[in-house]
Amino acid sequence: MMNKSLNHSFYGQAQAQQRLAAKCSLISENRFCVEMSSFSNEAVRVFQTIPTRSYDPKTRNWNFHVKDYQLVVSKLRTLKDKLKVEQIPKYVLECVNQSQDEVFVDYNKLDPALSSALMPFQIEGLNFGIDKKGRCLIADDMGLGKTFQALAIADYYREDWPVLIATTATMKAVWEETIRTYLPSVPITQVQYMVSGRDYIGDSKVLIVSHDMMTRALDKLLQRSFGVFIVDESHVLKSFKTKCYKSALLLAKKARRVILLSGTPALSRPSELFTQLDLIDNKFFGSFYEFSTRYCDGKQTNFGWDASGKSNLQELEIVLAKKFMIRRTKEDVLKALPNKKQELITLDTKLEEFSETDRQCLVALGEKYNNQKKSSDKHAVLLTYFSETAKMKIPSFLHFTSAGKKVKFLVFAHHQVMLNAIEDIVRKKNLNYIRIDGNTTMDQRKYFINKFQYDDSYLCAVLSITAANVGITLTAANLVIFAELHWNPSIISQAEARAHRIGQENTVVVRYLIALHTADDLIWPKLQEKQETLKQVGLCRENFDRVEIKKQNKDVVLEGLDLNGSSSDIRAYFSPQKKRKREDKVEDVFDDGLDDILSEHVEIKEKEIFDDGMNDVLCDIDF
Repeated sequence: MMNKSLNHSFYGQAQAQQRLAAKCSLISENRFCVEMSSFSNEAVRVFQTIPTRSYDPKTRNWNFHVKDYQLVVSKLRTLKDKLKVEQIPKYVLECVNQSQDEVFVDYNKLDPALSSALMPFQIEGLNFGIDKKGRCLIADDMGLGKTFQALAIADYYREDWPVLIATTATMKAVWEETIRTYLPSVPITQVQYMVSGRDYIGDSKVLIVSHDMMTRALDKLLQRSFGVFIVDESHVLKSFKTKCYKSALLLAKKARRVILLSGTPALSRPSELFTQLDLIDNKFFGSFYEFSTRYCDGKQTNFGWDASGKSNLQELEIVLAKKFMIRRTKEDVLKALPNKKQELITLDTKLEEFSETDRQCLVALGEKYNNQKKSSDKHAVLLTYFSETAKMKIPSFLHFTSAGKKVKFLVFAHHQVMLNAIEDIVRKKNLNYIRIDGNTTMDQRKYFINKFQYDDSYLCAVLSITAANVGITLTAANLVIFAELHWNPSIISQAEARAHRIGQENTVVVRYLIALHTADDLIWPKLQEKQETLKQVGLCRENFDRVEIKKQNKDVVLEGLDLNGSSSDIRAYFSPQKKRKREDKVEDVFDDGLDDILSEHVEIKEKEIFDDGMNDVLCDIDF
């Protein structure tokens, strides 16, 4: 009897293991596909009975019109002994099946000064916000006037005022100036910037706070009952762990209109979107578990719930566009904007130029990174490796000269040691320059920006990639140099947009300086992986695969003259010893975890001197 019972149990397990999986997901607003885990004659026979069937030989998937969804699922259920069907969530179907009524927009409700300043695509953004009843995410490219669109939506719903604007400390002056210029109907005395939790805010119609102040003065802000809530650079709320997100969620629940602004709503992975979407509609996805299971390949591991992956990104892109987000790139709306040319320069880094200790340190870090098994251990080593790389790249950077035609250029770096070295080089070349980093005050930033933009004698801007990648316009430059990389492609795109934006009249050349046998060998492929994932969800159109590759030449000119060299596959320049291996686990390729490490260790404090806490944080973290 026992043997029969065991045999029956084993037979049942074998049957369960033989069941195929059929995953349904949207591929457009009108069509969905069924992805089979393996070929099934029975399933094919079912598909062939559906009127709207179509077979894609590239993906080897069958797809159908959304109107036949229930028919397909019901027929597949007849194969339940052999097939397990993963259905499209109900909220997705309701989203795409919802009738699209034309929304009437009374533009007479807008302040005339603001209404007349809006460009056609910004009016489209206004219409989108009103169609979503003032709860939306404006994710346009950097430099396309998200501030104008947010203020237009807020102005349209003036009966719901007062307005709360949470932004970065550096953007405070931009918001104030825009409101003063384009909303003259709002008395300047009713536009207030909160600098202390003790400030009286009872008379303010528009209150501007930093993200940090929003957290520290939460109780006072909740008592004021803001009907319109604008969150600038909303990607800072990407983590559940931060007090900033928890504060924003409470304020969003009380507000009738919630407008989020970010040119980079997800810096690395799809899971970063959930907290922002939750502010707009905290009931749509149900929970983070449901969202991450569907779109982040969420799964239980020995270390807890892992939501660092990616899945069903095409469907997520459709849901975002239909329900939450409007996104346009500069190429979409600014046809006259000059091109952007990207070049990767492989520096002539010679390890023999360094001391034996330095060489051993660099080689040891590279080997240690490759030998680590745990992701957390890899992260810690990479942080140190990145810091050491900055020191090793400085001599190679010295090879640049300032001969030839002089044009304005921006130089971005991350570590203070590299920023200081660049500043020394520029000073020795007798070039007038500005420097903006985490220690630059808001007043200094404005003065430096004006100097660079309008004084022809100022040729160089030395910039921290984390302190100067948003909130400034430097279109006087048409050359952008990255002395160091950043592990997020979105951060790099933001930095490039300081020059490549509205007001630029010339082609912008962007150069990434890569040093072989350093952490650059690891960071560059990480950037490519992340960029590809963000492209799949509609949040990135850049393509580092098409970047022109050049070798450093001793006659390289910093100001933008032609370089000698030939294009090649980037992988040919990676060190064979440290060439990155693509592993099967998604998290090892895609989730580097560096952003979460930074968010856990950095506390942004409100003070007159703008210190975003990011400069040199990599080499300051004690692991």
